Order: sequence, then C-alpha cells, then structure tokens
Amino acid sequence: MTFDETLFFSLFIAGGLVTGFFLKKIVAPFFKKIVSRTKWVADDLIFDSISKWVVPWFTALGAYFGWEWVKMDVKYHQWVQNGLMIFYVFSITWIVANVLSGMTKVRSAEGDKVASSSSIVGNIIKVIVYCLGILVILQSLGISITPVLTALGVGGLAVALALQDTLSNLFAGIQIISTRKINPGDFIKLESGQEGFVEDISWRYTTLNSSDNNRVIIPNSKLSGLIVSNYFFPGKEVVFNVEVGVDYNSDLEEVEKITVEVLKEMQKAWADCDRDFTPFIRYQQFGDSSITLKAFLKAKTFGGQFLLKHELMKKLKKKYKETGINIPFPVRNVTIHNQELTRPAPDNATGADNSN
Repeated sequence: MTFDETLFFSLFIAGGLVTGFFLKKIVAPFFKKIVSRTKWVADDLIFDSISKWVVPWFTALGAYFGWEWVKMDVKYHQWVQNGLMIFYVFSITWIVANVLSGMTKVRSAEGDKVASSSSIVGNIIKVIVYCLGILVILQSLGISITPVLTALGVGGLAVALALQDTLSNLFAGIQIISTRKINPGDFIKLESGQEGFVEDISWRYTTLNSSDNNRVIIPNSKLSGLIVSNYFFPGKEVVFNVEVGVDYNSDLEEVEKITVEVLKEMQKAWADCDRDFTPFIRYQQFGDSSITLKAFLKAKTFGGQFLLKHELMKKLKKKYKETGINIPFPVRNVTIHNQELTRPAPDNATGADNSN
C-alpha cells in the first residue's frame, strides 16, 4: 500500500468511527426518549440491541469504502467484501435472536412472574435464528445449502430416534411454559405429595425448592402428566380456615359475633392479611361433644397463612376464655353392665377322693 492509499484508508475508518460515536452519543438519546414513552416494551429491546452495533457498523462501512482506494488484486477485495457481509449478517442475526428471545422474558415480567434462569423458548429461538443466519451466510458465499439441509434432515431423524426421552422432556417443557399454568416462582403441589416453589423450568427438568430447602427435580414429561395444584394461579392470595368446637350450651349468635371480631383484629394487626377480604365463620356440624365451626381469613401469600393460623388459634382461645365460651374436651359416656358370673360345679362336689 502506498502512502496515499494508507492515508485515505485511515481517514475513511476514522470517519466511520466518528460517525458511529456521533450517532450513538448525540442522536441515539433523542430516539431513546421517544421509545421509552411507548407502552410496547419490544421497541426498547430493539433499540438497545441496535445501539450496541452502531459504532462497529459505521467503522466497518468506513473500512469498506477506504479499501476501495487500495489498489490490490481483485480476489483480496472479494475477501474483504465477503468478510464484511459475514459481519453484517451475523450482527443482524444477533439482534433478531436477542430481541425475540428477550420478548419472551418481557412477557414473563408483565405477568408478574419470575423469568426462568434458562428459558427453553428463548434458547430455542436463538438456535433457530442462528441456524438461519448461518444458512444465509453460506448462500451468500455461493455455497449450496441443499446438501446441508438434506444432511440436517437425515441427521435430525437419527437424533430424534436416539433421543426420544430427551425430546419428550424438551417438548413437555415447551408445553408447560407456553400454557403459562406453571411459572417460575409459583408454589405448586403434585398429586404424588411433593410441593415447593418452582425454581426453574429447564429444557429437561423442572426444579422445585421445597419448604425444607431441598430440591425436587421432576422430568418435564412426568410433570405434564401429573395433577398439579398451583397455589399462585390465578392469584397468590389464599383463603384459609381454622376449625374449632364450642360447647352445646353456647349462644351461637354470640360465638359468631366474638369470632368475627377476633378475625377483624387479626386483619388490622397483621400485614400478611388481605384487608379487602370480609372475614366470616360457618358452622359445620353437631359433633360428638361440640358444635364445630370454621373461621375463614385471607392471606396475601400461601406461606403467610401458617403464621396467621398460629396466631389466630391463640387469640381465639384467649378470647373464648375471657367471654366464657367453652371449648369442650371430647366426651364419651361408657356404660358398664355388672353381671354375676357363676361357675359350673365341679364333678366331685364333696371333694372326696374317688381313686382306688
């Protein structure tokens, strides 16, 4: 390269670099304000992804125009053009993959759910977009992609047959995420008895964090076939009750009034209680030794109900004792019939020795 060629090449690179920094530092903040005012969250992802490539794009563009001033063999110019084409296709592929993958996480945030640390949908989207980008690059370089697609089809069939269980878990995981009935952060209980918070839904397993801080690992294909109780769907609030029995001599109207007063006191004193809920009681049955009732209250979270039950039982017992309401012990009436038992007379009533 001559001095003039080197000078022009350097000036074009510098010009592209300065243009990129100008657009990123001066123009981009103006558009950032416009984008932030819209309700559509995806445009923020698009803007942030593109802004990361503004400086490299214009620097590469300056290098391309500067290289035109360099007198060199045509094949070297072709190499540069191919390299720039690969660079631009890769950058666009990266942007599309990250935007589409990020949109799945945005929907989780809008649904007030914790995004999975390794989202199946996001990873699959990235793989598909990157594969398409590679195919575009190969086609642009003049490489026929028909044999590649044929090889991928045959290889994909062989892989599918060899990894049936793995693919079963993969598609079950996709189904679990797409239906949005079970999300990371939810508290669920399986029909088999295991329960805990959903920590992660990966491509093969769903992990629960149980109350004793252990991990329950469930294959996705197994989870999709179980009956699951989700205590966070459709809301996190849970209505719980405390069952208690009162004496048959109690005034039931008075019992109801006092019990509801205790429930309302709990609502005011405890932040875990849902204060928009109207507490109530319902009598259940005439038991063997008492009339049973259930006192209903609403907790903001599934875990908050346990401490509320604990405190409610203490307050009810104390209030009942103060107001003279008796919580009876179980009573059993046992009737014993005395019957005189007569022994049959021995064969030798006189007790004489009949032996010879």
